[in-house]
Amino acid sequence: MRNAMRAVLGLVGLFNVVLGLGFLIDPAQAGLRFFLESLGTQGLATIRADFTAFFVAGGAFALIGAWRAAREPLLVPLALLGIAITGRAISLVADGAPATAFPPMAAEAVMILILLAAHRAFGRSADA
Repeated sequence: MRNAMRAVLGLVGLFNVVLGLGFLIDPAQAGLRFFLESLGTQGLATIRADFTAFFVAGGAFALIGAWRAAREPLLVPLALLGIAITGRAISLVADGAPATAFPPMAAEAVMILILLAAHRAFGRSADA
């Protein structure tokens, strides 16, 4: 079970790192996939810096947790995704609920569930 959880968690980590690198390499195009447009070079720099940091850091810590079968690194992506989905929920109340709001929330919820399951699995004695 632990090895299966490590593999699934590794996929979550890789997914986030690849997303983050997309913001680093082509912030304008990656931003459009997230319904963002930059305002000039400083807007591109902000997208490149902040979104790359969010996804690469969260993904890297998920990968570290998967590699080590360790719980502690998983707290970083759990915190990041928890704050993100909370912000989205607040936006639903404050700004309305277009159909485009739900797929990212579903993806974040699935990743949170995977991270929580791994956190729980890695807390047990080895049953790999």
